[in-house]
Amino acid sequence: MTIYATVDSPLGELLLVGEEATGPAGVALLSLSLPGQKGAAAVQDDWTCAPGAFAGIATQLREYFEGRRTRFDVLYADGRGTEFQRRVWAALDDVPYGETVSYGQIAERVGASGAGVRAVGTAIGRNPLLVLRPCHRVIGADGALRGYAGGLERKERLLGLEGALAVR
Repeated sequence: MTIYATVDSPLGELLLVGEEATGPAGVALLSLSLPGQKGAAAVQDDWTCAPGAFAGIATQLREYFEGRRTRFDVLYADGRGTEFQRRVWAALDDVPYGETVSYGQIAERVGASGAGVRAVGTAIGRNPLLVLRPCHRVIGADGALRGYAGGLERKERLLGLEGALAVR
């Protein structure tokens, strides 16, 4: 069953979507969307509003926005994205808090350097877990902020929160 909740944040109301899961997490997260995000999830009629199921995730997000958390401990739902997208997303998970990398560096990490940089950018743009899976930490080779499904202003805000603000 698909469940969802909304959580207030400095970026606006976040939409959390997940599947019920066994174990301590209680929910496997499918997506985290920002208001007005390109490709954002939209609540469906057959989804169930279950804010309690997302309480742990909501707490971690609040701690992150307060500057008290640098990593998330969240169960992600399996089977999302292509094999290539999952490799790119795993590389995003390895980018430390407070640091940035270029699209080219991510491409090298997943064995897709050269022309593969565009494919990496596309995969990053399809990341369904904004904030949690830190695609905001990927910048242009020249240090400039480039694309973010949630908008460049939010990318800049997240990097500022982490003390990794890129020079434009």
